[in-house]
Amino acid sequence: MLVLSITLSIFCILFIYKKILSLVLASAMVASALAGCGSTKTAETQAPTTQASAETKAPEGSEAAPAETAAAAGTIEDGAKLVYWPMWAETEPQGQAISEAVDAFVKSTGIEVEINWAGSRDTRKTLEPALSAGETVDVFDEDIERVNGTWGKYLLDIQSMYDASPLNGAQNATLIELAKQQGGGTLKSVPYQPSTFIMFYNKDAFTKAGITAVPTTWDEFLADCEALKGAGVIPMTVDDAYMACLFGFLMDRVAGSDTTEAVAAGDFSNEAVLKTAQVLEELTTKGYIDPRAAGNVYPQGQSNIADGSVAMYLNGSWLPNEVKNQTPEDFKWGAFSLPQIAEGGDGAESNQYGAQCFAINKDTKYPNAAFALIQWLTSGEWDQKLADASMGVPMDNNATWPAALADAKAVLDSTTHRLNWAVGMENDTNVNAAIKTNMAMMISGSVNAQQFADAFAKIQKGS
Repeated sequence: MLVLSITLSIFCILFIYKKILSLVLASAMVASALAGCGSTKTAETQAPTTQASAETKAPEGSEAAPAETAAAAGTIEDGAKLVYWPMWAETEPQGQAISEAVDAFVKSTGIEVEINWAGSRDTRKTLEPALSAGETVDVFDEDIERVNGTWGKYLLDIQSMYDASPLNGAQNATLIELAKQQGGGTLKSVPYQPSTFIMFYNKDAFTKAGITAVPTTWDEFLADCEALKGAGVIPMTVDDAYMACLFGFLMDRVAGSDTTEAVAAGDFSNEAVLKTAQVLEELTTKGYIDPRAAGNVYPQGQSNIADGSVAMYLNGSWLPNEVKNQTPEDFKWGAFSLPQIAEGGDGAESNQYGAQCFAINKDTKYPNAAFALIQWLTSGEWDQKLADASMGVPMDNNATWPAALADAKAVLDSTTHRLNWAVGMENDTNVNAAIKTNMAMMISGSVNAQQFADAFAKIQKGS
């Protein structure tokens, strides 16, 4: 009996063990099958996730991927390899900073990134043919309006990815809202290097002229111009690249943005043209615009700001960076918004602002990896380094603006009405060309305000 009892006990134990082993093996097979299904999903069938994979690891010997990158990227796709087309040249400050940031990203995450520098500074001509031909382009960047407008049909909607990422709430809300508007009500790009287009000036020149505060009325602006002229400093300049911008901004201050946009779109005989031309005529006949500006070819105008011969230039927040190798280290930059010129015109609350932005090709196979790269470049250490390298504006709310742009930040913060680029005056190539030609002639004294307006009325619409 004892032997029989022991035998039965052993049999029971073996039976139970086999049952447990069968269950374990079955569970393992199910798990393996599920894992296999997940790894074969394509970008077309697998929506970007918003939770980090616990198994996403940096390559051996590298730093661990930051938690915030993993959280934003979701589960990084197996074998992710990105192709990125930057708008910058590799030798530019922005290109150098981005190159360094991408190297660090690759080391930290193990995601391969190929940078196509070949399209740099010529992206406007080369990117769309590449996208339409189906070339591999995962991430690209350019002006916020061009990316979302001209190339909008190629963009991946990243709203849900952004909302679930640490970027949400940590970046410049004004620019994020602008990107959303440009994307048709949903986020299809992430801005970086915000910019604003306002009047930049040499603070030492103002001090030399006895000017203690920036002008808040047009009469004060004209008085400051006279004071600068009396101190031996040419008040303001322009060159061929920004003549349409100056004309558009002056008309905005004369008649408002709606009228200015309408003129740019084809209302060439509008009385606002003559009124704006009369403002230009006063500035030129009184010697407030540098007579050399009639023949200035970009970047000659800004070089004259850098050499101290001219005090003011209506330009973008990129100006201090573009002339930093020409200005002394102690050069003091100031900035202010042009005041209203006439009743019905906009005032200092109206300014153009925008940014470059990163976007993801809707046909990418690696949306999560692409978003991880964008987050890496637009937040924290690399957002700040890009701003520092280019004397530009960071996106992160906690980042530090360059000292040269302190006044520009104040103007941007007080802007309540956004103007389009050049207030529409560069939208039509014929309009742009007519402005350049006639402004150059006015500055040189070849035409007066009425002749300017008459010539403008004869523009043939169409780009």
